[in-house]
Amino acid sequence: MAAVVLLALVAVAVTGASLHGMGLTPVPAARPLVVTAAAAALALLLGGCGWLLAGERGVEPRWQLSAALLAGAGLVGAHHAVAASLQVPAAAVSRHAGGWLGDATMALLAGMLTLTLSGALLALSIMEARMRRALREAIERVEEAARTDSLTRLPNRRAFEARLDAAERHAAEGQLATAVLFIGIDHFTPVNESFGRAVGDLLLQAIARRLRELVGTRGVLARVGGDEFVLLLGPGHGRTQSAAMAQQLLEALLQPFELEQRVLSVSASIGVTLYPRDGSLTSAMAHAEAAARYAKRNGGATFAFFEPRMLGDAREQAELLRDLRHAVAGGQLELVYQPKVHAPSGEITGAEALLRWHHPQRGMVSPMVFVPLAERHGLIVSIGQWVIDEACRQARAWRDEGLRMRVAINLSVHQLRQPDLAERIAAALQRHQVKPNLLTCEITESAAMEDAEGTRAIFEKLSAVGVHLSIDDFGTGYCNFAMLRRLPAEELKIDRSFVLDLETSADARAVVDAVVKLGRALGRKVVAEGVETEGRAQVLRALGCDVLQGYLYAKPMAAKALALWAMNDVGPRAMEFSASLFQETQPVSVH
Repeated sequence: MAAVVLLALVAVAVTGASLHGMGLTPVPAARPLVVTAAAAALALLLGGCGWLLAGERGVEPRWQLSAALLAGAGLVGAHHAVAASLQVPAAAVSRHAGGWLGDATMALLAGMLTLTLSGALLALSIMEARMRRALREAIERVEEAARTDSLTRLPNRRAFEARLDAAERHAAEGQLATAVLFIGIDHFTPVNESFGRAVGDLLLQAIARRLRELVGTRGVLARVGGDEFVLLLGPGHGRTQSAAMAQQLLEALLQPFELEQRVLSVSASIGVTLYPRDGSLTSAMAHAEAAARYAKRNGGATFAFFEPRMLGDAREQAELLRDLRHAVAGGQLELVYQPKVHAPSGEITGAEALLRWHHPQRGMVSPMVFVPLAERHGLIVSIGQWVIDEACRQARAWRDEGLRMRVAINLSVHQLRQPDLAERIAAALQRHQVKPNLLTCEITESAAMEDAEGTRAIFEKLSAVGVHLSIDDFGTGYCNFAMLRRLPAEELKIDRSFVLDLETSADARAVVDAVVKLGRALGRKVVAEGVETEGRAQVLRALGCDVLQGYLYAKPMAAKALALWAMNDVGPRAMEFSASLFQETQPVSVH
């Protein structure tokens, strides 16, 4: 652009000089030196204009004004220098310039032309200024958007990392302690799955507002992931102050959120890293996140300070998660089955399906490790669907072999939040041509009571499908009698902890006795798991428990092994399977 302006100005100067020279007498010998000097000065001035307008300087008003002044001075100076060097002979003067085209008219026309050109240039200048201002504002908006999370209006990861860099420089100069807190929302994925992404977004906005109000000017808060926030505290925050802040954040997030006539409750897992104790602020994000993951693995709703060993734990968890995502497609998951025994007769009434993961490198991975991992990262619903389908497939396979084996599966709280859960189970039963009464769905008492009304609706849908329903881990204190009456469950399964203490604890025996009596009053069967000794079995039978399950009878085994055991009457505890597989058991009364 500067080159175009320069060429245009040179063209104007050359044109003006040529017009002045037309029909004029030759200049004296000394005056060409003046013309040459004027031309050189003009070239220098125009070159200066080009330099001023080159590169990024060309967009700044001060450089544009300087270039304009230089160009104007050069043109005016050159014009007068050339005019002073010329002599106009009398013969070249027009004799027909009188009348209406006199000096006054010429002056008026020249003035009008000058004003017109000046006005046009002024209008163009105003338009250009507005365009530049609009462009500058647009650039600022783009830069702001690049630094801000669009949903919560908090700084994003990029902006937060820039603040970390600046904070580290300032902190290093004064050796001031500070801290970074990584805040991960517990069980947020099920909210999106149950209520939709719109409600999830509203919840994130509400969480951001609450955190912003609490933090105030004490630090910089940012959203760095879907349900993850991070806080950089100001200088002077050591271990004690950081722990106090983490506790305040936990308590604030435990308060319910009211969204669109819904009341939602969440908790958080917070990781804390201290500067300079735990290393540079550049690595603070990774350290704080590792500590937050550690807090979440330990139950959530708590905070943990970073320790170097947590980095290894975080890497292992990341590797497990990566492998778990491919476990279903890779055929690495398996169901094993533990028999359930009719307490009075010792006959088999069915089996509980238990999930196992055969990792190609790690071997058998405990469900206590990978199930919480799947729940935290939204994989449990797809894995749970695989369990439903595989259990139905196995029930059909047993039926084809002559066994009418009832199979029990465990449903997670995340699956209960799926509005089409009943339809999925019905579809699996239909796909494998299995009667619904051969499938039992076990739901823990805590999961059932998390959303009592929602659970009742799900139970009614499942009952309409025809599957049996069981409340697992019963006796932990969540369920009340009124709610229990309304749930269409056929079975109460006593929490394992009470069974383990039966032989030594009077309190455990009292709880089991109360559960059995409650089940009898409501017409529910009572199941006890964790039966590992004959002494426990005798107490349970004496109290009137209907069904027993545990290592005393059999450990979980592969489907084929269970079928062979049933049909061939072999195994660690021989008993008659075949006849009992076709019997329905009834609650047993205590005499």
